[in-house]
Amino acid sequence: MGVMQDVEKSYLRTDLPDLKSGDTVIVKVRIKEGDKERLQPFEGIITKMRGSGLKSTFTVRKISYGIGVERIFPKHSPSIDSVKVLSRGKVRRAKLYYLKNLKGKAARVKTKR
Repeated sequence: MGVMQDVEKSYLRTDLPDLKSGDTVIVKVRIKEGDKERLQPFEGIITKMRGSGLKSTFTVRKISYGIGVERIFPKHSPSIDSVKVLSRGKVRRAKLYYLKNLKGKAARVKTKR
């Protein structure tokens, strides 16, 4: 058990900010198209955090042209270039599944001061 943790330790990222559900973030993802590579921003609210260590993931939800889009990001993936926290959300749940049923202004999350 200790050997696996030592191997995983070298792959863990330390440059990411402290992420929690309810935070509004911009995730810049490396997209490879043919032989070119570009950064694509994905801005939304973190609705779910799961796992620990190398297997941890977070789900970001945004509304694009009136349709809800969710994307799951592995936290320690090399395809993630950067994560920027725009605002901290004031939520009382770990998983924000209730946002899927809300529309417009009702789907907002209060921000911490």
